[in-house]
Amino acid sequence: MITLTWNRVVASLAIITEFLIFIIIGLALLEVYLYLIFHRKPRQKVLGAIVYGLESVDAALVLALFYMLLLRAKTPPASLLMFSTIFFVVSLVVIFLLSIPRSTHVGLAYLLVAPAFIGVLFLILYPFGYEIYLAFTNAALRTMRNPSFGLQYGINNFKAVFTGTVAHKATFWQVLIRTILWTVINVFFHVTGGMILALLLNRPLKLRGIYRTLLIFPWAIPQTIAAMSLRNEFNYMYGFFNVMLKRVGMQPIPWLQNPHWAFAAVVISNIWLGIPFMMVIILGGLQSISREYYEAAEIDGANAWHQFWNVTMPLLRPVLTPAIILGTVWTFNNINVIYLITQGGPQERTDILVTSLYKAAFSFYRYGFSAAFALVIFIFLLTFALIYLRVSGGLKAVYE
Repeated sequence: MITLTWNRVVASLAIITEFLIFIIIGLALLEVYLYLIFHRKPRQKVLGAIVYGLESVDAALVLALFYMLLLRAKTPPASLLMFSTIFFVVSLVVIFLLSIPRSTHVGLAYLLVAPAFIGVLFLILYPFGYEIYLAFTNAALRTMRNPSFGLQYGINNFKAVFTGTVAHKATFWQVLIRTILWTVINVFFHVTGGMILALLLNRPLKLRGIYRTLLIFPWAIPQTIAAMSLRNEFNYMYGFFNVMLKRVGMQPIPWLQNPHWAFAAVVISNIWLGIPFMMVIILGGLQSISREYYEAAEIDGANAWHQFWNVTMPLLRPVLTPAIILGTVWTFNNINVIYLITQGGPQERTDILVTSLYKAAFSFYRYGFSAAFALVIFIFLLTFALIYLRVSGGLKAVYE
């Protein structure tokens, strides 16, 4: 067991501080480099070759270091890093001395976008690119040090996703059907329950602030803590649900032992956890709708039901569309609730695609297969989002 000591805390803080300093210095040098490119120009045409040559060498040097760090997964020698940093700083000073200011309309935009682009590059683009690369390898526990890359490996991985087992015994199609059922049930109750609660809270009520606080409480609790607590509530002997069933004279339910009841347990848990988020989103949309629309509808003789379908719902569409897409993606990929309550059991009957993916990667160490599996899930969700946006027309108001 690792004991947390003061020395370990200090050492960890030192590592974090060094990393942050490295990031800050790197971003500062990048901003200076972009400033010199877009906001400075050579004093004379003769000096242009020197200025543009140094800028090109700096760019090549940075790309070479990125290649070593990201693609080759090798840490450059300290001497090379020191030389590169000194050369980069000196070249920036030389470029500044050999140039003069110039006006530009896009320079400031690039300076502002550059830090965000670097973050996206490291946190999204590079991991996604490496995921694609890994899907076309035979990476596994025994081949992880030197995996082989090739088109045939990718074909085999994708073929195994659709024709073989994705975890132990369950096939992709079995888990996909269960995942779609899980997602549809949860999103339906999230939207319906959130809509009902939002409509109630949008009315003039006493102590409305207290009601909002209590209703948002399930969403405010960290999902890990909530899921582990709910697992205890579904205990056969001492869980809250079975205790209440016994008190009313009914037989206790084997929530976590029977596959059907186990699936019902995780669905109930996720519905309880997800309704508050949808309620907050819908309530914000309701409060942005002007009261004048309802007054005009009342003058035309529309009752409450007609007002809801002809005023509220159309005006909520730009809010509901991204909320439903986000809710679908989050529910589709929600590993916490299922893994912490049932671990996909019993007999893999509560597994969804992401829990099967987790087991394939970290229980069976099928890394190349898992990367291909993850890409299939990504394509499935991307296709759904594009089709839903097209069919619902939820973002039409944005374009108009």
